[in-house]
Amino acid sequence: MADAIAVSNFATFTLGMLVYFAGAALTRRHAVLREFNIPEPVVGGIFVSLLIWGFYLLTGKEIIFDLTVRDGLLVMFFTTIGLNARLSELKRGGKALGILLVLTVLYIVVQNVVARFGTSLFGLPEQLSIMLGSAALIGGHGTAIAWGPELYAQFGIEQGAEVGLAAATVGLILAALIGGPIARFLIKRHDLKPDNEDADPIVGLDYDDAGSVSLNYVGFMVTLLTINITIFAGLFINEFIEDAGLKLPSFVPCMILGIAVANLKPIVLPRTPAVAGTPMLALISEFSLAVFLSMSLMSLQLWTLADLAGPLFVVLGIQAIVAVLFCIFVLFPAMGRNYRAAVLGAGFGGFALGATPTAIANMTSVTKRYGPSPVAFLILPLVSAFFVDLANAAIIQFFLSI
Repeated sequence: MADAIAVSNFATFTLGMLVYFAGAALTRRHAVLREFNIPEPVVGGIFVSLLIWGFYLLTGKEIIFDLTVRDGLLVMFFTTIGLNARLSELKRGGKALGILLVLTVLYIVVQNVVARFGTSLFGLPEQLSIMLGSAALIGGHGTAIAWGPELYAQFGIEQGAEVGLAAATVGLILAALIGGPIARFLIKRHDLKPDNEDADPIVGLDYDDAGSVSLNYVGFMVTLLTINITIFAGLFINEFIEDAGLKLPSFVPCMILGIAVANLKPIVLPRTPAVAGTPMLALISEFSLAVFLSMSLMSLQLWTLADLAGPLFVVLGIQAIVAVLFCIFVLFPAMGRNYRAAVLGAGFGGFALGATPTAIANMTSVTKRYGPSPVAFLILPLVSAFFVDLANAAIIQFFLSI
């Protein structure tokens, strides 16, 4: 592209860190951002993406980022989630996992019904509704791209992928903005406290206290080596899974293998330094998530939304309202009306309109302020990144058939 400015992989990675600090500075300066638990990388990422949009309007030049490192950070983050998991906590979350899965399947149907209503409102093809529903929102950019050719092949809809990508982009921004306020409302309204205040947080080192965290050099190296070995083995296993015909996000086997390593390591290698529950693991986890999300949001090409602004913003506005209502009046009571249910409300709002990393960032922002909820960080990724893709594909196909 002649009018594009290409930013190298290393420069994009470095800029991602700077964007995080910009978001942290804005959050510290504006109390409203802290009050509603808006994550620092979300603040910085959206701010920079708006600046880039302004640059594009002034010069006509696009800025294209190389996001190779970003994808690696996502795998690293979910591996740390697995490495901090304890079987006792997974056992506690077994029932909650099942309930959350049922609620997610129900919400996929609701989301597509709302999208079908939106397309009828603007006289758009009914089949295009999946791109304003679960294909683009719960499914995200990847699912939207995958279903675009199907809309053209089956129904002759040429702009399916473009609509889906635009919806996924707006949904990602909305998801990052509604999660924190949902949890804040529920926690304050019901005066909720963490179920187990002594539990180890999986992520959530506070920005103000980061300098006081005690780190051990050998422990840090062991933690980083454990993460890398787990990722290497997880990606190797994923190749066999793909050969068997099952397509999973690459971080899913890494996270599951991390759970196995976390619980077998104390038995097999009892004399090696601990990894689970350590400040070293929390630091690496926080870093990888923060920079991943900063890079994702700063690279949004907001100018691509202009042609679809009318129907897109109206339908997605309705989707955002429905997501908030579902979290407060359906998910929260079903999950037990406790602190963990409120944290899951923030997370569910994140992936219902955006993506799993957005959900985790929302929950991290909440737990930084109010206290840990380890089980929430374990069960939500298993549903949003593993089970949901299978259910979503079947429900999308059903809506296309009617």
